[in-house]
Amino acid sequence: MGLLSRIDWLVVPIIILLMGISLLVISSYSIQGDNTEAPFLTPLVKVQLQWFAIGWSVYFLAAAFDYNKLREWTWAFYVLVLLLLIGLFFSDAVQRVHRWYKVPILNMSLQPSEYAKLSVVVALSWYMERHSGRSRSWSTLLAAGLIVGIPFFLILKQPDLGTALVLYPVALVMLYFGDANPWVVRFMTALSAIGLILVASIFLGFVTPEQIKPYATKVLKEYQFDRLNPKTHQQQAAITAIAVGGMTGTGWRKSTFTAGGWLPTPYTDSVFPAFGEEFGWLGILFLLTLFFILVYRCFQVAIIAKDPFGRLLAAGITSYLAMHILINIGMMTGFLPITGVPLILVSYGGSSILSTMMALGILQSIYARRFMF
Repeated sequence: MGLLSRIDWLVVPIIILLMGISLLVISSYSIQGDNTEAPFLTPLVKVQLQWFAIGWSVYFLAAAFDYNKLREWTWAFYVLVLLLLIGLFFSDAVQRVHRWYKVPILNMSLQPSEYAKLSVVVALSWYMERHSGRSRSWSTLLAAGLIVGIPFFLILKQPDLGTALVLYPVALVMLYFGDANPWVVRFMTALSAIGLILVASIFLGFVTPEQIKPYATKVLKEYQFDRLNPKTHQQQAAITAIAVGGMTGTGWRKSTFTAGGWLPTPYTDSVFPAFGEEFGWLGILFLLTLFFILVYRCFQVAIIAKDPFGRLLAAGITSYLAMHILINIGMMTGFLPITGVPLILVSYGGSSILSTMMALGILQSIYARRFMF
């Protein structure tokens, strides 16, 4: 308990509040029909509570575990995740894609790509620290690229473009903190800026999807290109749900648009607009404030970490969490294409919860050991 007493306890109530918002949304949109008197603990709420309970156990175990010992387990974790990603292609497809393992005994599913992001962060932290004296050499950059690139393409093949793309900014941030060749960092930053400008131009109406289709379909599949259409049903429905909520929202379980079935996946990918309809702009502001505090406190860990490994770990984990928030909210407010990235700690789903709580626990392990030498 000595080490746990030194963790950042301000993060705990933030996580609890985010989990509370998750349960409110799931309870509201998992009832059958117009039944406002239904009990709060719907079957899906009970499942989410079970994942939260397991998640808290993982969080405190990771916080108590000495993050320095992750060096010894880095490649075992990384290789295990790669084997799980490869194994997906030899398993039965779920919803016509290869993203999950069905575990019938436990009546649950496992999504390896959620753990792949964390395994990449750990492996890249280990590698960049080990090669700190040669961090700017091309051989080091090539090996770092392979560490990120192998799971990137395996996840892309599932197909899961959104999850794969999260790895790009994570790698960029870690290369920057790892003192990689500045020209490579600038090139990757410029590439990101060009991509964002192009996507923003489409979603703000400066360029039509038809104008870029001949070029985009050379690198994207047809269904992936279709996501660049800002007028897809899910995107328009998400924006409408937020607009219907107005300033104060319709009230809990008083949704008309989302509860009417117009917004797809209201407690998974579309949890942000579903929450916005019932709790309005004030509720959204509260949610964004919680996320801001969480990410800010996570970045503080990267600043105060006592060694390069801890600093790289903290920077990578924080960027991975922040990108999930930015991408999910961006795609639900009409600034980014729909890619199926969950909103951490709020979207329904066990793999996302466990990987997020594990990541946050590792951050707390770094924080708790900031004065230990």
